[in-house]
Amino acid sequence: MAHTTARWLAEGPRVGIRPFTLEDGEEFTARVRESKGLHQPWLFPPDTAEAYAAYAGRLIDDPAKAGFLVCEKTGGDIAGFININNIVHGAFQCGALGYGAFAHAAGRGLMKEGLNLVVDHAFGPMGLHRLEINVQPGNAASIGLARSCGFRLEGYSPQMLYVAGAWRDHERWALTAEMRRSGRPGPPRTGGTDGR
Repeated sequence: MAHTTARWLAEGPRVGIRPFTLEDGEEFTARVRESKGLHQPWLFPPDTAEAYAAYAGRLIDDPAKAGFLVCEKTGGDIAGFININNIVHGAFQCGALGYGAFAHAAGRGLMKEGLNLVVDHAFGPMGLHRLEINVQPGNAASIGLARSCGFRLEGYSPQMLYVAGAWRDHERWALTAEMRRSGRPGPPRTGGTDGR
């Protein structure tokens, strides 16, 4: 399954990031099937060849999307994936992040390293200014990853996204290029009475 000839867009000590390819389908879908207990009820990545081809095709062909595989440098195994969706250029220069680790890589810090690489790539070569992550409030692992990479909580959106047959509440986390360069979260959020 491993892809040892991967060409990294960026690399850290343990992982590199690279774009999705259609040839990754077999390994990706096998990892998804192994990871259902980790992903659900939060995430439903493609687990069949047909679903993967459609999913990867959108990430490859749509200029408003960018998909990255987080791969272990030793062996090239896919540890997880990070997508930037809804990319808007012009005055906005923003994208929305989505991500998932695979079970064999969970809890090893590989996704944190990968997310940091994607953020640097987004604020560097991609020329984005702001990244957002929308996370269901009960998804402690995803919230922990966002926080550990410097994202700040900006708000709470009731019934924001349709996931697993229902409209789900989401927390909104964000990071700007200036926050990243300074190494500090943005100014504290003001207002609201719900303690968030």
